[in-house]
Amino acid sequence: MSNLEQLLRIPSVDSSLRFSISPDEKEIVFSWNKSGKWELWRLEIGELEAKELGGEISGSKFSPKHSPAGKRLAYAIDFDGSESFHIILHNLQNNSLIDLTPSSGYAQQPNFDFSPDEKTLAILSDENGSFALYLLDIETQEKKLLLDIHRPIWDVAWSPDGKYIAVEAEAKASAREIYIIEAENGAAKVLSENNESLNAQQPAWSADSKSLAFSCENGEWFNIGLYAVETEKIAWVTDSSGDDTQPTFARSGEFIGWIHSAGSQTSFQFKRGAEFHQVKVGNGVHSFPRIVNNKVILIYEDVNHPPDLWKINLENGMALQATKSLEEDLNFDAPQEISYSSIDGAQVPALLFRGQSACAVIDIHGGPNWHVQNLWNPFVSEALAKGWSVLQPNYRGSTGYGKKWQNASRYDMGGVDTDDCAAGVKYLIENKIANQFVATGRSHGGFLTMCCLTNYPALFAGGSAIVPFLNWIKSHYESREDLQHWNIENMGDPEMNKELWIKRSPYFFLDKVNAPVQMICGGNDPRCPASDSIDARDKLIELGKEVELLLYQDEGHSFLKMENIIDSELRRIEFLEKALTMDDGR
Repeated sequence: MSNLEQLLRIPSVDSSLRFSISPDEKEIVFSWNKSGKWELWRLEIGELEAKELGGEISGSKFSPKHSPAGKRLAYAIDFDGSESFHIILHNLQNNSLIDLTPSSGYAQQPNFDFSPDEKTLAILSDENGSFALYLLDIETQEKKLLLDIHRPIWDVAWSPDGKYIAVEAEAKASAREIYIIEAENGAAKVLSENNESLNAQQPAWSADSKSLAFSCENGEWFNIGLYAVETEKIAWVTDSSGDDTQPTFARSGEFIGWIHSAGSQTSFQFKRGAEFHQVKVGNGVHSFPRIVNNKVILIYEDVNHPPDLWKINLENGMALQATKSLEEDLNFDAPQEISYSSIDGAQVPALLFRGQSACAVIDIHGGPNWHVQNLWNPFVSEALAKGWSVLQPNYRGSTGYGKKWQNASRYDMGGVDTDDCAAGVKYLIENKIANQFVATGRSHGGFLTMCCLTNYPALFAGGSAIVPFLNWIKSHYESREDLQHWNIENMGDPEMNKELWIKRSPYFFLDKVNAPVQMICGGNDPRCPASDSIDARDKLIELGKEVELLLYQDEGHSFLKMENIIDSELRRIEFLEKALTMDDGR
């Protein structure tokens, strides 16, 4: 077994969606691929050994949510990687299961919430083409449309007193809005200040339903705000450099906490009375915090630790690992935070892992509204084991470096962000770190990989694009309607701005490719349809270019099956190694 395969087989707790803590604060339920499959596990708080929840329905299980009384659990299940989630209701007393969306031809979001009386589930379904808010009667499974704003709604939180439902929805560009809806009649209002709607996300209710916490753009950074239901006034809890996100309340009301991000690292910060405090597991990434008594339970990962549940004592900062995906201690070097000049002189923040050879990988993150931090990444560890350096640019369009940086690629995706990635090559050459280069990336990073190969063909010996899109127009019309909204907000109307859409689509410039190309995609991908990669493969062959297409028919945008993950990652490394070897021999 190769070193990379060993690393890939190390399990991890799901860090993309929430875990759940029971109302009596005695149990955690979470998604873990310890068995090689994404199953739900339960862990008694204070114990060290988790047990698989079980259930006869097969599929990848995510995003558990306890009912208010704690006797039932709802969760999302993905049968084929298509993200067309079904919602399952699990009776924790008799272990029975009900598919609440059994014959649904529509996708549901993996975020949902119970009404306080447990009779209804607030769900987000794209039955009308864009994810809207429905009330699902748990007994009859009948749905009632409560809010459809013809833009995707991503998250939902029901107030503990049952009066209100808060939802997070897409707005302009990459901004989000929070709507507060009266559960009884559907009357809705947008969270706003000075008559302007706020770029706000991640609504979280206090236990007494008097306050709604949220993360919001406040100047250049995201801060934590508090909306008072009675007065409809907003107070700001934080005002800091760096983004504050994922607010959470202690049920006692004594604490409010959040995740603070600064460059490649995060921490958990909280306010008790007028005092601010900070705790952390290490110099990595913390997510989904939940306060239980005087502890915070969250997910933590870094270059040496796969995502796991941890508990941190808020009195003394002592951290205790609650799940242990990895038994041994690793000693990979943490990334160095750097910046370099882009083509136009803009300073691009990036992470650099220094290798020993003259070879380097430009590893481009997806999103694009995301940013790479000190994360668990077996691919990077394997690249370093081969002596390669790895540069991870947080190009324009990335989050984490202020709103101007995040919005700098709007209407120019495939332009300035490509320049930012390609400029990393110049930095590595000038600093005598490497002189041979390949590019790789997932999703938007796969798109930018192909942009690098078409816009800067002389710089790269090869490129591996994971679940990419290459043709803005074709990919747009073959994607779900909710995904089309984001495209239009960030690239303009596909007909009115057709010239721009074509100019920024590497598919139309594949004749410029001067290096081997690998594309890896999933047959059930709703975001970057595999047909886009198939068309590009056919065109590259017609042009006489060297190309490899790996199509995993039973996967979606994120690969879920362990054997497919291992196969695709091994073949990605093999392809890049061959490309670098060929370049060395020229």
